[in-house]
Amino acid sequence: MPKGARDKTLREPPYSVDFEQALLASCMLEGGQDGLTRCIDLKLSPNSFYIPAHAEIFKACLSLYKAGSPVTVLTVGEQLRALGTLERIGDYAYLNQVSDRIETSANVSYYAKKVKDLEIARNLVRFFMTGLEDVYHGIEDIDQFLEKVESRVLEINQGRVEESAVSFDIPLSGAMTTIQKLRTRQGVVNGVSSGFRDLDAITNGFHAAEMIVLAARPSMGKTALALNIAEAAILAPNPVPTLFFSLEMSAEQLAMRMLCGHGRINMTKLRNGFLERSQAQTLNQMGEKFKNVPFWIDESSNLTILEMRAKARRVHSQHPLGLIIIDYLQLIAGTDSKVQREQQIAEISRGVKSLAKELNVPVIVLSQLNRESEKEGRQPRLSDLRESGSIEQDADLVLILSKTADDIKQKNEDGSSVDDVNREVVIRDLLIAKQRNGPVGTIHLTYLKPYTRFENFTKERDE
Repeated sequence: MPKGARDKTLREPPYSVDFEQALLASCMLEGGQDGLTRCIDLKLSPNSFYIPAHAEIFKACLSLYKAGSPVTVLTVGEQLRALGTLERIGDYAYLNQVSDRIETSANVSYYAKKVKDLEIARNLVRFFMTGLEDVYHGIEDIDQFLEKVESRVLEINQGRVEESAVSFDIPLSGAMTTIQKLRTRQGVVNGVSSGFRDLDAITNGFHAAEMIVLAARPSMGKTALALNIAEAAILAPNPVPTLFFSLEMSAEQLAMRMLCGHGRINMTKLRNGFLERSQAQTLNQMGEKFKNVPFWIDESSNLTILEMRAKARRVHSQHPLGLIIIDYLQLIAGTDSKVQREQQIAEISRGVKSLAKELNVPVIVLSQLNRESEKEGRQPRLSDLRESGSIEQDADLVLILSKTADDIKQKNEDGSSVDDVNREVVIRDLLIAKQRNGPVGTIHLTYLKPYTRFENFTKERDE
């Protein structure tokens, strides 16, 4: 047994000398290129090996691999000598013992996976032992503790520990790949399409890890617009799995809205029972069309951002998501009711941004605006985001839904603003108030009020 090997008669975390030796032997037998590439893909490191001698051998193998040198018993031995650890692992005698463990490197991927699984198992044991101590000593905030447990377990399961800083060559490589894709995809939306031509032209779609804020005053149609975006995602030629958190409306209400909007069915007539036979057939067809779409609705109320992130992780682990929509930010409960609401909103905003980065998907969060724009008779702006400036800071893209400037300027004889309540078709302005990686501007959308549905603005139809 090499120096540093452990007596397994004691209760120890899971490990396998056989699999660790087999993996190291495979790498040295075939020169290290394919085997070590597989190890790197699985994020194996020296710490993945339980036996200290094996960790030192793997460290030497990685050094040779990075230098472009062949990985053999001889070169690994010389590398260990240069590192001053050859005698510590048992000299060439142990290296030869390891290399003779197997006769072929054909199963290197299997051995690497086994070593990785055992590392994950040890990490779980270590983490839960620590968590058990915390439980016995008392937990002040059970929600934060459970969120921490779930987050860490997911992190361990994915076999990753995020680093706070990475060498520039890693993001540079990704950026160059993205640039090449963009060059060959002229006029094609690169992110998740909103379903609205003019919006996609400015944003090029919604992108992974982005926090998108869709803000409006009440009754402007922000939930309808969010549903239209979800519809475009799940009915795309390559459907985008979408999770919708509805803190205000029930899942059934949202389903009714989506079916009626897509089928151009007047919901008021439907509620009153005045639905024509042809429209009933249309709704049945819509039901069949939407039956198997990758769309999940969570209608839980009074969720905290920690609970929401935990729910999103669970869905994402079973059905990898491409888009998350939250309706709406001000209805998310704070984790600490004792602090001021503005501080709670700031925490929630940071949590939404963290969720987007953690799951690497765009997250659209609806938000209310304060009354200032109505009082001053103008279109809203970024500073009108309700309760916290941190929303503006965290967001990568801010969309504000508003009446058009012309509608705001129109006045009744008594000086009050003209209401569009009696119009079935109205024009709304969608202000791109902030875009971290692109221009700002304004586009028009057509709002079909009987169907609670937005469509692309066309001048000829809307005049």
